[in-house]
Amino acid sequence: DLSENFIHAIPRKAFRGATDLRNLQLDKNQISCIEDGAFRALRGLEVLTLNNNNITSIPVSSFNHMPKLRTFRLHSNHLFCDCHLAWLSQWLRQRPTIGLFTQCAAPAQLRGLNVAEIQKNEFSCSGQMDPARAQLCSLSSGSCPAMCTCSNGIVDCRGKGLTAIPANLPETMTEIRLELNGIKSIPPGAFSPYKKLRRIDLSNNQISEIAPDAFQGLRSLNSLVLYGNKITDLPKGVFGGLFALQLLLLNANKINCVRADAFQDLQNLSLLSLYDNKIQSLAKGTFTSLRAIQTLHLAQNPFVCDCNLKWLADFLRANPIETSGARCASPRRLANKRIGQIKSKKFRCSGESRAWTEDYQLNSECNSDVICPPKCRCESNVVECSNLKLTKIPERIPQSTAELRLNNNEISILEATGIFKKLPHLKKINLSNNKVSEIEDGAFEGASAVSELHLTVNQLESVRSGMFRGLDGLRTLMLRNNRISCIHNDSFTGLRNVRLLSLYDNQISTIAPGAFDTLQSLSTLNLLANPFNCNCQLAWLGDWLRKRKIVTGNPRCQNPDFLRQIPLQDVAFPDFRCEEGQAETSCIPRPQCPQECTCLDTVVRCSNKHLKALPKGIPKNVTELYLDGNQFTQVPGQLSTFKYLQLVDLSNNKISSLSNSSFTNMSQLTTLILSYNSLQCIPPLAFEGLRSLRLLSLHGNDISSLPEGIFADVTSLSHLAIGANPLYCSCNLRWLSSWVKTGYKEPGIARCAGPPDMEGKLLLTTPAKKFECQGEKCLRCPSWHPPRSHLSPFPQGRNCEVTLSGCSSNPCSNGGTCQPQDGEGAGFRCLCPVSFEGPSCRATSDPCKEHSCENGGSCVPRATNYTCLCPAHYTGDFCEQPQDFCSAELSPCQHGSTCISTSQGPRCECAPGYVGSNCSEDFDDCQDHRCQNNARCLDEVNGYSCLCTEGYSGQLCEMPPHAAGQPGPCERAECLNGALCVERGARALCQCLPGFGGPKCEKLLSVNFVDRDTYLQFTDLQDWPRANITLQVSTAEGNGILLYNGDNDHMAVELYQGHVRVSYDPGTHPSSAIYSAETINDGQFHTVELVTFDQMVNLSIDGGSPMTMDNSGKHYTLNSEAPLYVGGMPVDVNSAAFRLWQLLNGTSFHG
Repeated sequence: DLSENFIHAIPRKAFRGATDLRNLQLDKNQISCIEDGAFRALRGLEVLTLNNNNITSIPVSSFNHMPKLRTFRLHSNHLFCDCHLAWLSQWLRQRPTIGLFTQCAAPAQLRGLNVAEIQKNEFSCSGQMDPARAQLCSLSSGSCPAMCTCSNGIVDCRGKGLTAIPANLPETMTEIRLELNGIKSIPPGAFSPYKKLRRIDLSNNQISEIAPDAFQGLRSLNSLVLYGNKITDLPKGVFGGLFALQLLLLNANKINCVRADAFQDLQNLSLLSLYDNKIQSLAKGTFTSLRAIQTLHLAQNPFVCDCNLKWLADFLRANPIETSGARCASPRRLANKRIGQIKSKKFRCSGESRAWTEDYQLNSECNSDVICPPKCRCESNVVECSNLKLTKIPERIPQSTAELRLNNNEISILEATGIFKKLPHLKKINLSNNKVSEIEDGAFEGASAVSELHLTVNQLESVRSGMFRGLDGLRTLMLRNNRISCIHNDSFTGLRNVRLLSLYDNQISTIAPGAFDTLQSLSTLNLLANPFNCNCQLAWLGDWLRKRKIVTGNPRCQNPDFLRQIPLQDVAFPDFRCEEGQAETSCIPRPQCPQECTCLDTVVRCSNKHLKALPKGIPKNVTELYLDGNQFTQVPGQLSTFKYLQLVDLSNNKISSLSNSSFTNMSQLTTLILSYNSLQCIPPLAFEGLRSLRLLSLHGNDISSLPEGIFADVTSLSHLAIGANPLYCSCNLRWLSSWVKTGYKEPGIARCAGPPDMEGKLLLTTPAKKFECQGEKCLRCPSWHPPRSHLSPFPQGRNCEVTLSGCSSNPCSNGGTCQPQDGEGAGFRCLCPVSFEGPSCRATSDPCKEHSCENGGSCVPRATNYTCLCPAHYTGDFCEQPQDFCSAELSPCQHGSTCISTSQGPRCECAPGYVGSNCSEDFDDCQDHRCQNNARCLDEVNGYSCLCTEGYSGQLCEMPPHAAGQPGPCERAECLNGALCVERGARALCQCLPGFGGPKCEKLLSVNFVDRDTYLQFTDLQDWPRANITLQVSTAEGNGILLYNGDNDHMAVELYQGHVRVSYDPGTHPSSAIYSAETINDGQFHTVELVTFDQMVNLSIDGGSPMTMDNSGKHYTLNSEAPLYVGGMPVDVNSAAFRLWQLLNGTSFHG
């Protein structure tokens, strides 16, 4: 079993000699290459799995010599169904029981079709593709990855959505371009086989880890580009042996420490950029070995200018090579001053920090303790950073920290920065009362000594094991008061030492079976205050809770209604059920996502889908949106509705122009990628408002000039990619030359294409004074192109004498009319339509234009937003909620009547005795009274009484006064069962002994069940099952039969673990059951009222709200000939009922 590894290829000799192999599993790897004859030795193979790989093609007859093969899986690959794969279709057709769901991924007309169903003539090869496809995958020399392009020694894999570096690359390649992907790490020896490499570009990925030997043996490498990643540490010796390296770009990372010997082998390095990192100090001698260095960039680092950095100031004065303007961040007296211009005596240390850096320099390592994070307090190995409004974990924390307090801040995302790898003594982390909604996989990597993690009162909606990877020693995990909706069986994988887990007060409705199985040490689990849906999917949990007995309190069901408030462990297994046809609810709710895209949390990828418009259904909370490799001709206008966007990738499209409103309302955007489009003209206000933008890529367009001031609003911009453009470096671009040099905002790639004397010169290093105009009137648009023929050296004239209108870039937004200003240049004036104003008609558009008001709600515009005016019967911010007219505040129904919400409003079902639309009127029951002998009628609620005239008696005053000598009322009365008769006026009243009732005490009211095998039996039930049965019950037992009637069709009322359970089956199958929320086994008398009417049953305890069960389906009634048993039943009836699940316990009632 080699599944779920990182295998990229299967060479010809891999299984040579393994002739006895029966079962070979290679699924879920990264296999893209299978050499011809790779499986030739496996003649006895019975099982072969190759599914979930990157296989595009397979050598002819690769599986023909496996006569015993009975299980074969090839689905979920990238099969290219051209003529070279035709053999596989026939092979699968001859074996119809194996290789199911093997489908084509390309070409487009065959995508998604089963290979076995495609006819031979449909497997075609175009003349162009034949040589490339016919070339079999050979591992000896490597091959071009399917998603990349390869020519002239250059492997181009830019912007392909890669998450790992491709394997088995051409060994002869000299340059590899992997920028703009999602690569997270550089594994050991990743580039070592490719000895001819001269340039590696891994910029703008997600790299946080580099193996120490990743670049080992690359003696020809002269350029290494790693900017725009998440690198925090440079491993010892990572640049060892790179003697030819001339360019090393490490800018825009999170590097916080550089070893003194990091660059010791780089004697030929001419440009080193460490710009925009987290470096506070550098060890003396860090740059000593850089003998050829000409340019050094250190700005945008939080340097602590104490005695330890004095050497750097001396070095920079002696070697004026630092051109980015590196400045001090602290102490305050030196803040914002250029390091190279500060006198040596100004660099001073306190005794404590001196000792720290002496240690730092001696070790030349990055593992020493650092000073306390800003604003935090550090005492006795406790770092106290609570209540500081922090939005992320501090980057430098003392190595000796044992407890880290970050509670009561505003941290929303826990990034995988590797911070905990440097804190080996950390035992407790408190992140309670933050805004944490996402924990990146591996965020706690290295925190193996942590025993307590507190995440109480945050905004987590789901839990997956990757979040907690690295917490091997965790014992206490507090997740109280979050928004977690379900727990699946991968939520806590790896937390084998957790003893206490609190999930109190979340939104958990279901838990997947086995969710807690990996928590081998769990002894306390808190699941209280969660809305559990007690259906068939949760049936396992009740039994699990009873057996494990580790749960705090009694977690209760919220749904379905008949189980509401019943403790989970008290619900019988058959009552956890799903209605027939009910859709199973997945534990991991998929976020809203367009079908053309893939969504992971707030990252949406719609790359290479031939899109011409923005797909519908993109989540509103999207933070990263990848639209690269599509057919967009302009920036989609709807982008401005996604206010949380931090990254937009529109590279490799067909966008030819930008407007002044292309990126409005995108104030949180930090990365904008517009490379490889057809941009020529960019208006002056195109990037207005993008104050958070750090990285802007315009690489590979058709831009010859940019208007001065275009980046005035982009105050955070630290990286501008503008290479591979035909830049015309005249005086019009002098401002850009100066601008990129201050702060080093361009990595030394962009070159001039003209005028002739500037051709090929770098924008970054060419002095600004060289950008000259020699009388020409060169304007910004359309683009100037480099010479294409000797006959016409400059398409716009030798001196660019064609004066263009300022309106050529369409600067007016929102339908405004552009009028060019008089004179030369790009001046213009916009005539704006109604409701818009400003120099380019960029006033905020009508906020109601794309409103979200639902159910006929009206949109009312406000200054910067809108509100929804809801119609009757709806409420909520967007009128999305039907109004609850039956809430306690709004219900019009009076006198205990029942309120029912309808689409027309509330409807009141009146309690007996009341009438009117809101049941406010007491019905006059005396209208149709039957009082006799002039008696007066007195109206009562739902009834009346008769006030008799003198001498008359009876309920209706129907009995006249009795004459002398006639027998009295008690003489005529027949009081039974030892009852005493008492005369009250003209009426006789039987005073019954305890246990009897009725007018003549003829009814048995109470029975004391003492023996375990006693029961009452009633026969000849009239009108059954229409009945109103009331029991007064007193018992201290948890289980016992109260009522039972039936055989196959039944009604059973029993005590089950203290609750009253009613099971009823009038022949509809399956039977239904309801439970009382209350328990009644406390030794006190409780009233159990049961009302049955055909298929409906009502249960009420102590006069409380009734619970209703209504069996749908064909109308049946119970067998009225079967006896009604009370308190127990005969043994044979009991065992039959128990066997059919009609009873759950079967014990006779005792009490």
